[in-house]
Amino acid sequence: MPNTDPPVDTLEHYRLKLSLAQAKSHVDFGIYGVLGEHNLDQLEPMAEAGAIGFKLFLGNTTGNLPCPSDGAVLEGFEILSRLGKRCSIHAENSPVLFWREDRLKQAGLIDGNYHMLARTDVCALEALSKSCIFAEWTGARIHIVHESTSLSLPYIEFFKSRGIDVTVETLPQYLYLSVDDMERPGGEKLRMNPPIREPYHQEPLWTALGDGTIDMVSTDHAPHTPAEKQGNRIWDIACGFPGIETSLTLMLTAVNEGRMSLNHYVKISSANPARAWGLYGRKGVIAPGADADLVLVDMDRTEVLSADRLHSRTKVSAFEGIEARGWPVATLIRGRPVMRDGELLSEPGWGQPVTQEMPPPTPRNVDKHLATLCGGSPAPSGA
Repeated sequence: MPNTDPPVDTLEHYRLKLSLAQAKSHVDFGIYGVLGEHNLDQLEPMAEAGAIGFKLFLGNTTGNLPCPSDGAVLEGFEILSRLGKRCSIHAENSPVLFWREDRLKQAGLIDGNYHMLARTDVCALEALSKSCIFAEWTGARIHIVHESTSLSLPYIEFFKSRGIDVTVETLPQYLYLSVDDMERPGGEKLRMNPPIREPYHQEPLWTALGDGTIDMVSTDHAPHTPAEKQGNRIWDIACGFPGIETSLTLMLTAVNEGRMSLNHYVKISSANPARAWGLYGRKGVIAPGADADLVLVDMDRTEVLSADRLHSRTKVSAFEGIEARGWPVATLIRGRPVMRDGELLSEPGWGQPVTQEMPPPTPRNVDKHLATLCGGSPAPSGA
């Protein structure tokens, strides 16, 4: 993701991030560029250099990248529609959530549930709808990250029925946890964006993940330090927590509980993401000619999740004490074992950037694109 220091907003910063990832990674990876108001002229250079896609932050999150204006978003989608790259969108209405958060702070409301109420469902519904309307107009490919509210599901079904190239993910956080968990001791660490919501959202999200309305499950991995996850007010606590090491075992638990088949979990965690980002054939499938990327799991192994056993430098877990059934025991990347029984076997640098083959671009309304009207150039930085 591009909300790092420095943000991946220029070709120079993309190359810097690429060099760091190549030196450290044990697994293959893709690097996002950011779509911002200040860098529309950098989207094409970063795409040509190999950016896997772009990330648009319509709501604030870690890194506090400013939300672009609607005009900049629309022009950004025009550019990406011609490049064929997918844009992942943090879909929350930034002006609404900032207004509500400021009002709640002024009223002295500091408990955990007020973070959810500041970012109430309408923030997600508006941002989702606007993104899909802009994508339909331009022909851009988009992906809605960490869908948290079941109220979005009819809108997702509607926009997909119109033929918009939109994919959607949800997270184990929204499937297993609710705002009620934030009222328990230590519950403040569950603060994240979009927020964990009321319990009634869980079952519809599970159903949507099963019937294809939601395409995939992800992690929203956000490794903050334990100190950053503490504070006297919910507003003082960093948003997000680690998710990579707990996602697979939580979803295997769902398989063991009969919520979905193992094949369906493979589809939503591997095959569908590979298709959405132009990787399918080499990634996301076991077939002749594909990379031998394999995770071996013990479906009967039961473990208790805890922060202490995380390999992340961040020892914070949203799932402390949960008993999970189904556990990864080995990982192979391009046929080479890189993990066995929780121990790394490979050296940093084995991981390499992935190679994409996206379908041909399908831009729409090109005669009305600003590049057409303004002689072919995107808005310069600071326009």
